[in-house]
Amino acid sequence: MSDRAELAFPEGFLWGAATSSYQIEGAVHQDGRGPSIWDTQCHHTDLVRDGHTGDVAADHYNRWAEDVELMAQLGLGAYRFSVAWPRIQPSGAGPANQAGIDFYSRLVDRLLQNGITPMLTLYHWDLPQALEDAGGWPARDTALRFAEYAAIVFEALHDRVALWATHNEPWCSSLLGYAEPSHAPGRTEPVAATRAIHHLNLSHGLALEAMRAIDPGPQQGVVINLLPIHVVGPDPAGAAADGARRYDALRNRVWLEPMLHGRYPSDALADLEAFGGLPVEPGDLARIAQPLDWLGVNYYNDGYVRAQPGGHWPATPGMRDAVPFTPDGDLTDMGWPITPDGLRQLLVDLGATYPDLPLYITENGCAYDDPVVDGRCHDPRRIAFLDAHLRAIHAAIAAGVDVRGYMQWSLMDNFEWSHGYHKRFGLVHVDYDTLARTPRDSAFWYRQVIARNGLAGGD
Repeated sequence: MSDRAELAFPEGFLWGAATSSYQIEGAVHQDGRGPSIWDTQCHHTDLVRDGHTGDVAADHYNRWAEDVELMAQLGLGAYRFSVAWPRIQPSGAGPANQAGIDFYSRLVDRLLQNGITPMLTLYHWDLPQALEDAGGWPARDTALRFAEYAAIVFEALHDRVALWATHNEPWCSSLLGYAEPSHAPGRTEPVAATRAIHHLNLSHGLALEAMRAIDPGPQQGVVINLLPIHVVGPDPAGAAADGARRYDALRNRVWLEPMLHGRYPSDALADLEAFGGLPVEPGDLARIAQPLDWLGVNYYNDGYVRAQPGGHWPATPGMRDAVPFTPDGDLTDMGWPITPDGLRQLLVDLGATYPDLPLYITENGCAYDDPVVDGRCHDPRRIAFLDAHLRAIHAAIAAGVDVRGYMQWSLMDNFEWSHGYHKRFGLVHVDYDTLARTPRDSAFWYRQVIARNGLAGGD
């Protein structure tokens, strides 16, 4: 195989992998950590497959040094991780739990010692249960508490972490958590979900204000799971087109427009009036629209909608007579279509709409259950998936889009939310009985991509 990169990425392009706290850390009762809404979802509902929990997960909390060494061996230039709010403030308020701060401080120091850039996400869905008991994201007070939490973490780590994100996929935190019960806190209350949308946006702006008041230097961003949406099949009554518009509004535009333009989409405002409306108070939109230094894009696939009389989707309040649709073709183990050109087009569209905003691919990957056999884990489908999406990113960069880095999802197999441990996204296989880590072939392939900063003709 040639070492020459035939598709070279820009100099300084940041290559990394991503994880999140609840999915890998385990140690849920260790060193003063409080319960989160995902602990409750796992232990007190039947909404997680086979009763799986994140109690142990990949035990990263106790194996973090081993995991950083593995990152270094794989040549990662960056590591995107999230902080567990219940480790920092066990009840979601009050002073910092020093043991929690110390854990992330040690992790950051070791990353830097190995030449790995930390990319820190403040919230990846593990809300302290005490805050949910007090109302959760539908309550405005949770946004205020989030800003206080952000300031605590930032004060401790801003001197060493240059890339910060407030939220990961607020669509999941609001609509999948409060309108559709597959995600914690497992409520099916579209009115609550509507309020949560605004308070997540508001918390983002308040956190940026709080952090920049401490130090304006670090680069501040947010991570949105953007989904290009297409209508398929006959649609004589226009139900699918209206469903796609509504889906686009609540999946994409209800986050991008307030954060980047200081306004909510007019159609989303009209759609959500039936569910109590967005609880916007004077000054909120200006706060939400704090300048962003970068935007994180999580992309897995394009989305499709078709007409179906009487059909609806609970995670999209008001969507009726239309349903999400999976087209024919190869699917990942999540049942998701493989649509790399959709990523290229999404990036080109973002570059045209926000030409001065640097982009990072903060998640992209696929679930395939490729087992370890004789000490090796062959996963050609994952390699093909990653190769196709990296080529799509390269094409967008060649078209002039300012993409600064790529964080593969995920570094290792982990707790995959309502799917428990049944879906494996990792470059590294985790044996959940022994917790042994085994890099898959894709990990070694990715190491070569990183080493030459691009894709060779034989890849």
